[in-house]
Amino acid sequence: MKLLGILAFAIALLLSVMLHEFGHYITAKRFDMKVTEFFLGFGKRIWSYTRGETEFGIKAIPAGGYCRIEGMTPRDQMPAGEESRAFFGATTSRKLVVLGAGSFAHFLLGFLLMFSIFFGVGVNALLSDVTQVAPSSAAASAGFQVGDKILAIDGKKVTDWYIDAKAISASEGKELTFTIERDGQELTLKAAPTYLASEKRYMLGVVTKIGTKRESFITSINESARATALLTRESIKALIALPTKVPQLIRQTFGNEKRDPNGLVGIVGAARVSGDAVSSNKLNNTERLGTFLLLIASLNIFVGLFNLLPLLPLDGGHMAVAIADEIRAFFARLRGKPRPAGIDVNVLTPITMSVFAVLAVLTAILLIADILNPVSLNL
Repeated sequence: MKLLGILAFAIALLLSVMLHEFGHYITAKRFDMKVTEFFLGFGKRIWSYTRGETEFGIKAIPAGGYCRIEGMTPRDQMPAGEESRAFFGATTSRKLVVLGAGSFAHFLLGFLLMFSIFFGVGVNALLSDVTQVAPSSAAASAGFQVGDKILAIDGKKVTDWYIDAKAISASEGKELTFTIERDGQELTLKAAPTYLASEKRYMLGVVTKIGTKRESFITSINESARATALLTRESIKALIALPTKVPQLIRQTFGNEKRDPNGLVGIVGAARVSGDAVSSNKLNNTERLGTFLLLIASLNIFVGLFNLLPLLPLDGGHMAVAIADEIRAFFARLRGKPRPAGIDVNVLTPITMSVFAVLAVLTAILLIADILNPVSLNL
């Protein structure tokens, strides 16, 4: 099962990469830019086919993918008659759409995965099905029985027992009318919650079960949007704290310090955690699937944000260059001068290589840490 979880993670990661690149591809084609290659992986070509002007295929090293859009810099040579289709010659707004489409695909995938959890898989929730009735309680006096399902309180339909049950503690001992379902029939019971000093609140005297709850379509959309926003905020916090986490990671990698589950985790570590989630004996099948989907959603949101950082060679770095070009053009217009030549990213190669080197070192340290001192979530 653990191997199955790791394999599922690898497949999900590759699909995420494909969607990222497809975001670039579909928007570039929409703006009539020339796209000549769309490959999953790097290195030696294993298989490919050509459709129109684009070659699609798979390469030997499954460590990412790319979409080749021609004319990314002014030095790139375009075929005669197709100079207008160069990326470099597009308007700033179109450049930003194409560059940002990859990250948008990650956010969209994260949202859809959260939707699949709420709408399809279901989440653990406190349900209104009665599993215990306390002796000598208000519920016992009113005639509640194990197996009853509470449908409404004072005519208000129960949609979320965790929230709706608060009407009991807020009753201040006043009699409430409960609509219940018992053996397929609806019954009405009246009970006045009693004050329990040890709990410091009014209680009915029932225990309800914890089970899997699937939300309606509209509710699932709303909950997925909230969950995606929460994951985005947490990812932003993680990115801001990233520089402070590196020294800790080095100590955990080359010292005896235990890995922090809230610290930095690489692809190998994430795959291992996915394997642990899928093979965990502490979770049922629904919880395993939900946990796995949540991990993939979280990863996509984080990657989508990370890719927007204004650092070359990330898409965010290219977006920053495009925005800088537009700012320069704006000030040129104010001075009545023609639009200046666009910034050639080739000139920024030293910066690009420096960032790439830092990311490569960090990736290597994460790889070593994930192998020698893996993260454990005790799933």
